[in-house]
Amino acid sequence: MINLLFLQSTDAAADTANMAAQAAQGAVELKFWDLVLKGGWIMIPIFLLSIIAIYIFVERYYAIKRAAKIDDRFIDQIKDNIHNSRFDAAIALCRTSDTPVARMIEKGVSRIGRPLNDVNTAIENVGNLEISKLEKGLPALASVSGGAPMLGFLGTVMGMIQAFYDMSNAGSNVDVSLLSSGIYQAMVTTVAGLTVGIISYFAYNILVARVEKVVFKMEATTSEFMDLLHEPAK
Repeated sequence: MINLLFLQSTDAAADTANMAAQAAQGAVELKFWDLVLKGGWIMIPIFLLSIIAIYIFVERYYAIKRAAKIDDRFIDQIKDNIHNSRFDAAIALCRTSDTPVARMIEKGVSRIGRPLNDVNTAIENVGNLEISKLEKGLPALASVSGGAPMLGFLGTVMGMIQAFYDMSNAGSNVDVSLLSSGIYQAMVTTVAGLTVGIISYFAYNILVARVEKVVFKMEATTSEFMDLLHEPAK
């Protein structure tokens, strides 16, 4: 009998603990969304900036990743075709590879027979266009990294103004709950703006570093191609 009562009390305690845990979890989730809503309308542009930052980072990351893929045998095949005067085959090979390096080499091959300075200038012009394509969206991402915290600070100032306004209207009947709305807005918008800004800042620098790696490969391949054109003169 005592064991039965003990087991029943243990089950009841476990059920009570589970109910308390579920209630606490629901309270935390409700509190989180309440805090987001208390940030006010300024949270809308901050949220939109976060969506823009995510889209730019994902789209540019994979675009730059595709641009960085260069077949190790590509330049060797180009050399073989040029040595054997198969310029059409070299151009066809470049067109099968959708990379900035291939488009630069294609322009160089199409200019073979002209002065080397003209060939080099043509390659550099294509290279500048390719770099511009790779950097598309990066200025916008940099703007998000700087603009999101500023919007957050704007929400902070607006929230503090609201808090002091409520305080002045309350007169001597100042209550903490009366000021909570403005303080909530001030703190929530600051956290949201800084979070979006910090993440965007790191995302921007990651993309810039990857673009620089691609540019280095482009320069190295261009130098190797120009050395190839100098070989007959030796």
